[in-house]
Amino acid sequence: MSDFVFNAARGRYAHYASLPGAADALVVVLLEAAGLEADVTLRDHDTLASLLAGSSNEQTTMGRKTAAGTAVTVDDTTDSVSVDIGDVTWTSAAGNPVGKLLVCYDPDPGGGTNADVIPLSAHDFTITPDGADIIARIDSLGVIRESDT
Repeated sequence: MSDFVFNAARGRYAHYASLPGAADALVVVLLEAAGLEADVTLRDHDTLASLLAGSSNEQTTMGRKTAAGTAVTVDDTTDSVSVDIGDVTWTSAAGNPVGKLLVCYDPDPGGGTNADVIPLSAHDFTITPDGADIIARIDSLGVIRESDT
C-alpha cells in the first residue's frame, strides 16, 4: 500500500473526465424518481447497462446530454483533484419525475452501448418536468472533489 497518491493520479474519475479517448464524452443521464434504487445499491453498478437492468429507469423523455465545459483541476495545496462540468439545460422539459442525475463516461457516444458507459457519480436531482426549461446548476466547486482526507 502506498503512503500517498499523487494529485494528478487521484481516482479514475479524473482520468475519465480528462476525456482520454479520441471521440469520448461525459454524458448526463437522468433517473426517474419512481423505482429508484437506494444509493447503497446504485453505487455497486459498474456499467449503465447493469444499473438500468435493476429497478431504476432512465428518464428518456428529457434525454441524455453531453457535458460541456469539462475541466479537471489538480490542487497541490489541498492535495485534491476537482472535476467540473458546465450547467446542463433541458428545454421544454417533459416526462416522468426525476430523482437522480448521473455523470457517466461514454467512450463512444456515437456507436457504443450502455454496456460501455461507466457511471461516475450520482447526484440527488428531484424535479417534476412541467414544460418549462430545467437547468442543472453545477456547484461552483465542481461536480466532484477527491482528496485523501
